Amino acid sequence: MSSLAWIDFDEAERQRAQRIMVLFQERETRDELGLGGIRDSIADHLFPGTSTIQTRLRYMLFIPWLFQMLEESTEGSDQLEIEARALENRLANALKAGGESNGIIGRDAGADLQRLPSSVYWAGLGTWGIRLFMGSTDNFFSSLHQLRSRSRRVRKSEGVAAEAQAFQIWSPSLPCRPKELLGAARFRLTSDEAAFIIERLVSKQPRSLLTFLARSGAGSADCANIWEHPDLADFPDETRRLVGHSEVFSSVMLGAALLYNLLLSELREKRDWLEKYESRLQEWRAGLDMPAVRAWSLDAFWQDIDHRAHRIRPAAKRFVAEWLALVRAGSVGEGGLTRAAHMVQDRERRLKTSQSRFANRAVRDRWNGASGVEPLSFRWAQARSHLRDLADAG
Repeated sequence: MSSLAWIDFDEAERQRAQRIMVLFQERETRDELGLGGIRDSIADHLFPGTSTIQTRLRYMLFIPWLFQMLEESTEGSDQLEIEARALENRLANALKAGGESNGIIGRDAGADLQRLPSSVYWAGLGTWGIRLFMGSTDNFFSSLHQLRSRSRRVRKSEGVAAEAQAFQIWSPSLPCRPKELLGAARFRLTSDEAAFIIERLVSKQPRSLLTFLARSGAGSADCANIWEHPDLADFPDETRRLVGHSEVFSSVMLGAALLYNLLLSELREKRDWLEKYESRLQEWRAGLDMPAVRAWSLDAFWQDIDHRAHRIRPAAKRFVAEWLALVRAGSVGEGGLTRAAHMVQDRERRLKTSQSRFANRAVRDRWNGASGVEPLSFRWAQARSHLRDLADAG
């Protein structure tokens, strides 16, 4: 089979597969109740190209620059991969030499780093249109020589400028690589680099909230949740509606996550854990905006969050609908025999089968006492960090 066979894949399927591979690496994607598809649909509408393990925005340029350094190599794919790893390790050292401390991927692991920056940012580079090559990093290494050869042949032909574009690896307007990149690097973007990133967002993700905030320069607001943003009233109508959905969904479903942890704490007979989750459930109930919860339209919610990269299963929709009905009825109790408790246990058992913490004591005994106990934020923390980097460019 040709090493360029990846170009026959459906684009939506390819993007979905890349997102799944990235999610498997993320620490904060534990999805005990099967709500990850909903969470990620919202996040990818609001902040496309981000992930919870991204640190600083300039990696969106560091990775293309490092991979450009490989493009003239005559080595085979295995050696190219080794060279790429070495370059990424050198970048970590260069950032240290440049005076950076926070946000360096591989700062402490060094050559033993398992999750390379390229794997963290690769999907986002494609989503933002910085990377035009449609394959994975493995595809890049195995296809590089053939890709470059075909690109040269196309450029020698007449009247095939559009075809030549298809063989480009990076955006033609990618800023030039700094000479000191592997000597002493910094996270601060230049004004030209920031302008390039904003241009890519406008071109490839024009309707996203990330793009709106990047263009307005108002995205670095110091708020914990996007629905608390001081400029919320100025968001585009469609985006403001989606942010409203995300606030209600996050607040409503937090109760299910807290109850899940409470039920496991009961089974583990951990008194301090029990008291903590009983208290948090009481706080959750007291903090619900019940008029907003009662007015929330699930039909509109499913329609507005629909995303081609995520399939939300009917069982997940049923669980949300049934849980919402219990919340509206004030029927979320704390005991293990309530309807809410049965719902949560049944949902987790169906998802995890033999690995269910409710069904498998050995698995349950390894539980550390906290799973998904924070409100969903839909990657706002990462988006806020990137927007702050844009605002600080110069």
